[in-house]
Amino acid sequence: MTALPICYWCGFPAMGNALVHMLAMGVYFSGFVKDMACLPRPLSPPLQRITMSGSAALEYGFPSTHTTNAVSVALFCLYQLHLAQEEYTPVVYSMLQALFYCYAISITLGRMYCGMHGFFDVIFGGLLGAAIAWIRIAYGTAVDAWMVAGDWTRPALAVVVLGVAVRVHSEPADNCPCFDDSVSFLGVVMGIELGSWHYAKYVASNSQAIDMYSFDNSLLKVGARVVGGIVVIFLWRAVMKPTLLRCLPPVYRFVDKWGLTLSRRYFLQSRDYKIVPPLRNDDNIIDISAMISNLRHPRKRTVSIGPQSEADARELIANRAQKRRDSRSGSDKRKQGQRRSRRAVPSPTIAIDECAGSSAGSDSSKTGDESKQPSLRVNARADLNLLTPPASDAGASSDSGREDERKDREMFSALEKPRIHYDAEVVTRIVVYAGIAWLAVEGNPLLFRWAGVA
Repeated sequence: MTALPICYWCGFPAMGNALVHMLAMGVYFSGFVKDMACLPRPLSPPLQRITMSGSAALEYGFPSTHTTNAVSVALFCLYQLHLAQEEYTPVVYSMLQALFYCYAISITLGRMYCGMHGFFDVIFGGLLGAAIAWIRIAYGTAVDAWMVAGDWTRPALAVVVLGVAVRVHSEPADNCPCFDDSVSFLGVVMGIELGSWHYAKYVASNSQAIDMYSFDNSLLKVGARVVGGIVVIFLWRAVMKPTLLRCLPPVYRFVDKWGLTLSRRYFLQSRDYKIVPPLRNDDNIIDISAMISNLRHPRKRTVSIGPQSEADARELIANRAQKRRDSRSGSDKRKQGQRRSRRAVPSPTIAIDECAGSSAGSDSSKTGDESKQPSLRVNARADLNLLTPPASDAGASSDSGREDERKDREMFSALEKPRIHYDAEVVTRIVVYAGIAWLAVEGNPLLFRWAGVA
């Protein structure tokens, strides 16, 4: 929210565009795959998870969005460094290379070390990040120049395409917050395209995006632009979100009467509520006391063992059931092996005296009973499980089933419950974050020129 706009306010719009587009693609496509595949994070226990963000544990695990963004940014920066190699000494060039490599590798390995992702999560995320970097390197500059060189239909087309991307985003099996992040970044891209086009056409009178932000980069003016720009962005968020959440529900209800609903799973429809209450953990409200508290007592990492989301809990139950099925399957195989071994044991031979008559018959009967004795002998060392019935997965049909149900209820009650999402939040996010992006590329630069700090 604050780091990316600084690229524009300090005269690096090309880098700002590249970072926005790559991060938006990374968040959207990784979130799309997460909600489509619905694969949970690595099982805990036995793993311990280390995180500073509670909301991150509510997402699915495959693929790793952190890895996607880290790889795409690192590869793009390495490419830009290669183009400017002559501007650096060999030592500085090598140090910068090592810095970018360490950034990507540390993020990738760190996600596995923290127990948040598995091997295939980061592998797929890395491949996705490499593909995004290649797209940006191959086509990014040309697309930026094409966007600002044409008439209004070009940014309008971009807005329509991004709106379709919001609508076709995959829906998860659980209440996963990936969609929220995707919508926010798509809104940022909308604002970037609209603001860059208008600023180039009617303000800077320049069709080259790289020359639109020729600011004075003296320390005093840079500081004034950064501080002033961030304050404006925070004020925009604090005012616009509650305003939109009050105004949009009636609009949604009117549209719903015409059958043009934009329903989405786990989002409460406008016909089912009247107003949107204050949202829990709302990061769009400026809480000065909370900011000061965070500065005085910074967040610390937490180590957690056990399920943190509904997807984690279901994965734990499925893993428990699979282990029991494997145990029963192994026991059945041992029983089958014993039956085959018993059939392979030869029966004792019986010698019958042809002259013995009835006594021979009685001896034969006795010997026949004795010949059944080997089938009564059980190898106690190999068949201890035969004396213990396997645990039942049929709910309350057994003591173990009732105990499992009790533990499962306790486990689900201890999970962090995702807050209720309202349908009006989708458009609200788009407008708020598009406005932030517009302020970054056009609104605040105009303010800087008026204030004399450009």
